[in-house]
Amino acid sequence: MSRAVLSLGSNLGDRLEHLRLAARGLSEVLLASSSVYETAPWGVTDQPDFLNAVLLVESAADDEWDWLRRAQRLEQEAERRRERRWGPRTLDVDVVTVDEVYSREPELLLPHPGTPERATVLIPWLEIEPEATLPGHGAVSELLAALPEAETAGVRLRPDLALR
Repeated sequence: MSRAVLSLGSNLGDRLEHLRLAARGLSEVLLASSSVYETAPWGVTDQPDFLNAVLLVESAADDEWDWLRRAQRLEQEAERRRERRWGPRTLDVDVVTVDEVYSREPELLLPHPGTPERATVLIPWLEIEPEATLPGHGAVSELLAALPEAETAGVRLRPDLALR
């Protein structure tokens, strides 16, 4: 049995439909899905705003590598192109954490690096799991509280949009 936190993002094409594609593709293992949030791009800023969400999933059959392969298949289904690091994308599915697994494999770093500084992940994650803990870093609520206000203010709830 493994439980994973997956972060979704899209800023090209039908952004909401790309997030929905991921949620549908994981429907048989989906425990919870956050609301949809809109955020400014991170890293490369000369691109459209993102829609983001977080999914909590669980499977008796999948390990961390299976979650990575599932994420990559969903990105392929959304016709993601990897042309520029942190560039625009139809769908980004990041494996944020899988149970208490730590990995330093270049293809699968767990917990996902950068998570402690990314309000785009922490805010929706807390919405669906208020007591969440990021392995090796502590309570997600404390990580979020430590971020500068400018970082958290840029994550805007979109109550007019839903994954299902």
